[in-house]
Amino acid sequence: MFHFLFILAFGTIATIAAINLVRSFMMLSSETRVYPNFQSNGSPQPPRPKFTPHPEMLDDAGRPISEPLLVVRSLDVEDARQRLDNLYNASPSKDDVDGDA
Repeated sequence: MFHFLFILAFGTIATIAAINLVRSFMMLSSETRVYPNFQSNGSPQPPRPKFTPHPEMLDDAGRPISEPLLVVRSLDVEDARQRLDNLYNASPSKDDVDGDA
């Protein structure tokens, strides 16, 4: 009996989730439609969203930058372990931990 109730509850929840997924896709597709240019007919052009870049992608003058924002350098395990040990040894809470032990 419990198996039947479990399967029924799971089926109901799965159906609701699938319906919500389809509804979200339909709403997303309606929001991202590309409208044709209505100015040739004399009708006003519908408003289009303006693309504004993120402020971190602009330089001081407001022009887009073309250089990489992050450069990742490969480290070997020993170098990373040494840097972590140096950070740990330089932390102010290290003295509290050693004093309690």
